[in-house]
Amino acid sequence: MQAKKFKKEVMIIVPIKEGENIERALKRFKRKFEKTGIMREVRARQAFNKPSVIKREQKMKAIYIQQLQQEEE
Repeated sequence: MQAKKFKKEVMIIVPIKEGENIERALKRFKRKFEKTGIMREVRARQAFNKPSVIKREQKMKAIYIQQLQQEEE
């Protein structure tokens, strides 16, 4: 039986300054939450992907990024 690898739990803390608009603080929270990548991981875990499919997608992404960089130069 394999041990599951779990990421360390991270609590997002957004300090709110006195008199700060709540919408502005909420926007900062959303940005921090997006950077953690939690939602991407949850969506990825909803369905099993074969390792060969994952490698193929990573390879295609790398090719795409390389082509974009070559076009910039």
